[in-house]
Amino acid sequence: MDFLYWFASYLFVLKYVVYVLSVLLLFFGLDDLFIDLVYWGRKCYRRLVVYRKHPKLHYSKLKEKPEQPLAIMVPAWQEQDVVGPMAELAASTLDYENYHIFVGTYPNDEKTQADVDAVCARFPNVHKIVCARPGPTSKADCLNNIIASIFTFEAQAKFQFKGFILHDAEDVLSPMEMSLFNYLVERKDLIQLPVFPFERKWYEFTSGSYLDEFAEIHGKDVPVREALVGQVPSAGVGTCFSRRAIELLIEQGDGIAFDVQSLTEDYDIGFRLKQHGMSEVFVHFPVLTDSHKQKVKKGSLKSPSYSSVVCVREYFPNTFTTAVRQKSRWIIGIVFQGMKSHAWTKDWKLNYFLWRDRRGGITNFIGFMALLVLFQLGCVWAYQLLSDSAYNFLSIYGDEPWLAAVLWANAVLLGNRMLQRFVFVSRYYGWVQGVLSLPRMVWGNIVNFFANLRAVRQILEIGDVKRVAWDKTSHDFPSLGEQRVNHRPLGEILVELGAIDREQLQSALTQGQRKVKLGRYLMREGLISGEQLGQALAVQADVSYQDCPPLASVEQNELGITKAVARRYGIVGLYKEDGVLTIASEQYLSPVAIGAISRKIGTKVKYVIAQPGQVTLALLMHFSGRAEYQHSALQKRAVWANWSRFVNAHYSELEAISEVAMLSPSVVNQVMIGQESSEDGVGEYLLERGVIGADILQQARQHMQQALAEVLGIDKEESLV
Repeated sequence: MDFLYWFASYLFVLKYVVYVLSVLLLFFGLDDLFIDLVYWGRKCYRRLVVYRKHPKLHYSKLKEKPEQPLAIMVPAWQEQDVVGPMAELAASTLDYENYHIFVGTYPNDEKTQADVDAVCARFPNVHKIVCARPGPTSKADCLNNIIASIFTFEAQAKFQFKGFILHDAEDVLSPMEMSLFNYLVERKDLIQLPVFPFERKWYEFTSGSYLDEFAEIHGKDVPVREALVGQVPSAGVGTCFSRRAIELLIEQGDGIAFDVQSLTEDYDIGFRLKQHGMSEVFVHFPVLTDSHKQKVKKGSLKSPSYSSVVCVREYFPNTFTTAVRQKSRWIIGIVFQGMKSHAWTKDWKLNYFLWRDRRGGITNFIGFMALLVLFQLGCVWAYQLLSDSAYNFLSIYGDEPWLAAVLWANAVLLGNRMLQRFVFVSRYYGWVQGVLSLPRMVWGNIVNFFANLRAVRQILEIGDVKRVAWDKTSHDFPSLGEQRVNHRPLGEILVELGAIDREQLQSALTQGQRKVKLGRYLMREGLISGEQLGQALAVQADVSYQDCPPLASVEQNELGITKAVARRYGIVGLYKEDGVLTIASEQYLSPVAIGAISRKIGTKVKYVIAQPGQVTLALLMHFSGRAEYQHSALQKRAVWANWSRFVNAHYSELEAISEVAMLSPSVVNQVMIGQESSEDGVGEYLLERGVIGADILQQARQHMQQALAEVLGIDKEESLV
């Protein structure tokens, strides 16, 4: 009897716990229902009224706007083997060229630095930044170092970025992302794209819970927030800030844009910009192509339009421990640091969404408590159902009509929650994931509870919410299905090929009085031939070498290559086979350049390395219009004994200027993007932009003239340049 007494007393206490939980769950359920009603009401209105008057913008319109320079900022602490694949995938998929990636590394993270160095050698638009302090600092501190380096690069290249984009090293970018930012950045100061995690195996509920939460939050909650208050919380990835926004943040922060003590600096910035009247937007922009329509299987419940939106994809943690660590960081930053940094405002609508941000500190505990109570009551109910002589313990819950009404209301609201979750997950991932999202609601609740518990424990241990350290989470990246290439020094390759020995290499490297590249210096000194240099450059670029006699080159317009494209990239078309155009270059072409050439020509391309001067001379023959470079004039010269030396002595004005001015490949790459649409020559364009002075241009042209004069045996002032 003692047991029954104590057990009945326990159930009696539990009854009042049920009272409190039921009321709280009803309150939070009605809160969520309000967001649901606003979303679906707004969706119906836009479909029935707005889109009949104003058709949706087609994605093809994005490309009509000229490309503006955009900077992608990537904080990287212990991200070895992730940054490289990200840059490669971006280069091969982004339908955009005028962008740069700035990777922030730390002086005590040598592995990540080495990985970034290898990437920078292949991609002139990727830059390594080394933070001033050893890591890990905060993500905000890393971003501040990156921004400072971006401004330095702008000063060197004499231009300004229009947009500053936040990304993590593990992000997979949509092909149209840069074009969308480019289209909006002059009108909006904060542009946020949706984040849709990659799917893992069906039974990996931890990573699946991220999938469910982002599908509903970025599918419904954030669009409603933007519609009602015009304020958008940055997700930390897929966020583009206008130059106006960055300059305002720096001004307001006394030279520092991001709050270094914040664990969720992205969330913080959304409010700071809103307070100063900046315009923010959350963009659901579909790119519904025929190929995507064909990929969507009938009966999957996947929406072709919704599943084709421009978004950020990435893998989220798939273990309980890593998920708790990451989510506890979010809880500390948004709930606890947010309450300390952002006071309640005079705008009740904004306060409402501040409340929704902060209620997680309560709902995570309430949800878990509700699960425990439900489990206990379920056990009692099962006992009563299976035992013939069981006491009717649950009868103590049946004498309150209002409780029954509240429980029925909560059941309806729970059913609505499950329906909403199923709909939003199915729209992007299909019905299989939609069904799995329902049991994952329970597991996600458990993960969030322990994340909340960890967050509270960290704050209590440290005593100051602002002093909690950046607890970074490790990441995965999709396999590219190919072997990455390491950039090897040219001198090492020449020695390996037997073109020179190590003594000759060392001697050449110490000849600092000549401002020419190593390969050209060795060729001018007669230590290697043009063919040997071309073969070494091909090995370095990991492409084929091909002898490309200038006089044998075909008319470029027949291959679809215009003067602007040929001059911009220093290429000449050779032949087209099986729908692929083979082009020749004297220098390494990055994957970004290859992608841009392919888009501008309208066909797939691959390139080979030619001997020095072969492409330059071919371009002069096809596009210069100068009599001395006409085909007939060059044919007469081709019978000379020094013809090959004459060809090898030619090199572009851009290469000569780069040597004299010691311009970095990244600066040259950026400057040439703007020069493509200019009628000025390379030298005049760089001079006008202030990248070089008149003395540099004169020296570069003298070097070019001298190179030809040495071959022709005449005075340099009389040479063919």
